[in-house]
Amino acid sequence: MGEAGEIQLQIAGSRGQEGGDEDDHGQRAGNGGACPATAVPRPPLSKRLSWWALVLVNVVFVLAGQSVATLLGRIYYDQGGKSLWMQTVVQSCGTPLAIPLLLYFRARRPSSSPVAAAARPPLVKLAAIYAGLGVLLAGDNLMYSYGLLYLPMSTYSIIGATQVSFNAVFSYFLNKEKFRALILNSVVLLTFSAALVGVSHGSDGSGSDIPKGKFPAGFALTLSASALFSLILSLMQLTFEEMLKSDSLTTVLEMQFWSNTAAAFVSVAWLFASGEWRTIAAEMAAYRKGEVAYAMTLAGTAVSWQLCTMGLMGLVAAVSSLFTNVISTVGTPLSPVIAVIFLGDRMDGVKLLAMLIAVWGLLSYVYQHYLDDRAKARKVAEKSEEHHRPAAK
Repeated sequence: MGEAGEIQLQIAGSRGQEGGDEDDHGQRAGNGGACPATAVPRPPLSKRLSWWALVLVNVVFVLAGQSVATLLGRIYYDQGGKSLWMQTVVQSCGTPLAIPLLLYFRARRPSSSPVAAAARPPLVKLAAIYAGLGVLLAGDNLMYSYGLLYLPMSTYSIIGATQVSFNAVFSYFLNKEKFRALILNSVVLLTFSAALVGVSHGSDGSGSDIPKGKFPAGFALTLSASALFSLILSLMQLTFEEMLKSDSLTTVLEMQFWSNTAAAFVSVAWLFASGEWRTIAAEMAAYRKGEVAYAMTLAGTAVSWQLCTMGLMGLVAAVSSLFTNVISTVGTPLSPVIAVIFLGDRMDGVKLLAMLIAVWGLLSYVYQHYLDDRAKARKVAEKSEEHHRPAAK
């Protein structure tokens, strides 16, 4: 992002808050994006704490939702589930859970000023944006469904960590993120980690029911899904900044709801077009844990992915798409451990080394942004001191 619009963790206490946010964004848009010459005052402690609390809740949603959803998805296949499109549908069909929150925050939202209202794109344009994001999400969900079917959960999770590498590139070109030395180091390490997993698949072992000879396809599809998901996050951030001119909670929920609703419609349409819907009854009857467990597995997967998506959208709006991808891949060391405990995956030396390299890459990224944020906070403090310094007589 540019300097004027870049999100700064130290001073962003009012980000994501309802109230005057949308009007403020609208006024900035109406002024051509110009920033006042005076220094930005530091938000009150209560607002900074509220912002950090909001970020923390979204982080918990992402990590918990992603880990549980991935585990349930692997269990679905291990217990006799075979429908790829059903797995794709449940990744986006939990959108009705967001309706109560959306209605609540819409009711609390104050009426927008004429400038803020004019800043929003036309309804047709907005519908096209959400529909386009929905189609991309449906394709991404399908590739992830294939990847989870063809790979052990631990391998799948390590390859998924390459999202940060792809997002660093997309954020540089689309969101004007800076490409510093430690960011480049993070990209190289995560790429090396995924490559290490890819060339060592012959020694892979798992207690899961993995199809024979499908590792190359699973590796390629998971890698492609990671790249596409990173592009989607960068496009969402671009939409918040350039089109919607708002990062309020209502706007986040609206994007989450409509884009995932579009993805659910596309997935359901392909479920019927592919003919897989005819096998659902037989699949449920043949499920090893029983029909009730089948329904609960799918329902739990849908709820978990919904919580994860809400957290992702909230972090994209409150911080950045690159930060969101880092939080998403923080689960890299968690997922293989879960897979070893619950699914019997074998954690050999190569996979352990790949996981440690991935964690190293993530820490490099986090430390670089810690340094950047400290530098920005120092500049803000210096500008504030200059602004309040009495003029020399």
